[in-house]
Amino acid sequence: MFSRMKEDIRAVFHRDPAARNAFEVLTNYPGLHAVWLHRVSNKLWRLELKWLARSLSTFSRWLTGIEIHPGATIGRRFFIDHGMGVVIGETADIGDDVTLYHGVTLGGTTWSAGKRHPTLEKNVVVGAGAKVLGPITIGEGAKIGSNSVVVKDAPPGTTVLGIPGHILQPAKETDTGKEKRNAIAKKYGFDAYAVASDNPDPVANAMGIMVEHIHAMDGRIEELCQVIQGMGGEVSKERLSAMTAEDFASTGISPVVPNSKQANHDEFDPQI
Repeated sequence: MFSRMKEDIRAVFHRDPAARNAFEVLTNYPGLHAVWLHRVSNKLWRLELKWLARSLSTFSRWLTGIEIHPGATIGRRFFIDHGMGVVIGETADIGDDVTLYHGVTLGGTTWSAGKRHPTLEKNVVVGAGAKVLGPITIGEGAKIGSNSVVVKDAPPGTTVLGIPGHILQPAKETDTGKEKRNAIAKKYGFDAYAVASDNPDPVANAMGIMVEHIHAMDGRIEELCQVIQGMGGEVSKERLSAMTAEDFASTGISPVVPNSKQANHDEFDPQI
């Protein structure tokens, strides 16, 4: 038991730069207290001492502001940062090294008995205020953005953001365009509180992809016109007006528009 507690304390130092020393973590981190009390209540639940298990769970909620049903399954090094308002349902299954921020709900979407709460695999991070609902699976290493509402499975390694949750960064990328968008996602990173003014939005990201495609088409059309002119054909020689960042000033999208040396527009890379 004490070795598990030491392991939990070490996990806090890995994930919370505000942690100063072991005594402070031991006495002032309600997320740890809630997890430790849950382990006891879970054992009571499995021994069919359900009323006693629920009573201990209720006491834990009163003490920490975190509600974990004694029937929930929780892995090793589980960390709840801040913790207030976290709710974890009866059939939730949480893997090792998972991190939840305050206000997170792992809830159900049906009154029917059986599996009705989410499964979070290893190394999942769920941002503040997010709701993960139903018997869905959040794959290993996935991240759920702040205040998102997720009702569908998320593949391993993805980032989910929005209401309803949209996958922002696919786990596997192949073509050059996706690689560029991966670089954008890496640039922004994951913000558990979603307070960055340039935090990516799935709808804006989709618009950026469309603008990128249109820009590439303009370049191809210009090339075709030059070929037709070279063959003696009659086509308009008027160039289309170039896109500038100012064109997007009122949209909230700030694409990086190619410079004059990039006449074929192949390097257009929207920064969403």
